[in-house]
Amino acid sequence: MLDFNQQALLGLLSHLVFIPVTWWALQALHIEKAMKKGKVMQARALMILLTIAISGAVSNFFLDYLIWSRQLPFLF
Repeated sequence: MLDFNQQALLGLLSHLVFIPVTWWALQALHIEKAMKKGKVMQARALMILLTIAISGAVSNFFLDYLIWSRQLPFLF
């Protein structure tokens, strides 16, 4: 049970860490230039949704990698 609790905490922390990292990385893009004029709120909403989608995918990748690497000794 302790291992399950640790995985839950690690999953939450991983998602929370990758959100600001992804936001920071997306700041290099100028999505506003690709949007129509006067659509600032939509551009911001798009940035937020992209941040959540990308950070979730990256976090899931690292969590899966961690779980698989911990299961690897059971192969032998």
